[in-house]
Amino acid sequence: MESFAFLVHPMSIGDVTQRIRMTRLLPAAWCERMITWCPPLRMGEMSGIGNTGAGIGGHFISVMLTTRQMLELPPQFVLKRIIQAGRLAEKLGARILGLGAYTSVVGDAGITVARQLGIAVTTGNSLTAAAAIAGTREAARLMDINLDQAAVVVVGATGSIGRAVCSILAGEVRHIRLVARDQRILEETAGRLRQLAGNAVDVDFTTDLRQALRQADVVLATSSAPEALIHPEDLKPGAVVCDIARPRDTSERVAREREDVLVFDGGLLEVPGDFATSLNYGLPPGLTYACMAETMILTLEQRYQNFSLGRELDPEKVAEIYQLALKHGFKLAALRYQEQVLDPARCRAVKEAAAERRRRLIRAG
Repeated sequence: MESFAFLVHPMSIGDVTQRIRMTRLLPAAWCERMITWCPPLRMGEMSGIGNTGAGIGGHFISVMLTTRQMLELPPQFVLKRIIQAGRLAEKLGARILGLGAYTSVVGDAGITVARQLGIAVTTGNSLTAAAAIAGTREAARLMDINLDQAAVVVVGATGSIGRAVCSILAGEVRHIRLVARDQRILEETAGRLRQLAGNAVDVDFTTDLRQALRQADVVLATSSAPEALIHPEDLKPGAVVCDIARPRDTSERVAREREDVLVFDGGLLEVPGDFATSLNYGLPPGLTYACMAETMILTLEQRYQNFSLGRELDPEKVAEIYQLALKHGFKLAALRYQEQVLDPARCRAVKEAAAERRRRLIRAG
């Protein structure tokens, strides 16, 4: 059976104590220090992927570092752990390695890792970008938002997914605003996007996230921030937020306090076949993240070559991997957020709440 591997890591120390019982007896600081010495671990397996008789399977391999540790520890130390995990994948017989969550962010987004391994590597970012755009189109349709007239904000616009999303949406929207922390890189990214789109789209940029969000009809959240960036008071009535980030960019308070906005988890796909996994990674049966699906699809294609690496994704590859996903029976999952499916009835309720909030704001002056 054709085999792949996919890297995961604990989002927080709570994920470690949940899975490794002995660590529950330790103070959190001790536990964090201990796991920096842990080698990569095989955490589970996947099987039954694909509509063909044989299907494919894969391994989950965990890099035992939390999100915060990946951001704060020296990049060379973190890269060393990721490469060790890749070598474990090689020993397990994997032909391609997918970099999940922050393992795709550290350093140069997979380029160095690929150079150190004898198997193919991908971040999965191309399919993540494609699935996020497809989901945003569907959410805009359900909310009666015309994308070609909408004010679109991309959070984390200078990252690999953010840049790809901007490049593709530039041909569909009238106004797009790029948001990130680094002013210089923002200017460069906006300049390249203006060259690409010409006069067809109004491109601007800002480091002031809250000001940008207050004017946005549609938000694509693609940052690598370890904490929530988008809060209830930041969003206009009727806004759509596609949250691709893990951890999420959107505060949990938004779902509780703003019934008049539509937030959904971007980049989720239905997996064809009798997909089964021994590791619970927080999604309902039959669903997976697009970054993982990209690794699966390349395995189904027996295309064992580096695919989505680095900060600049090729828009042609984004389109290509989405077509390959459709070819193999992968489908965009129903829009959902925090275990709730956002069906048409829910979207109607959001639109009604948005209309009522706008009326209250007008009356309040």
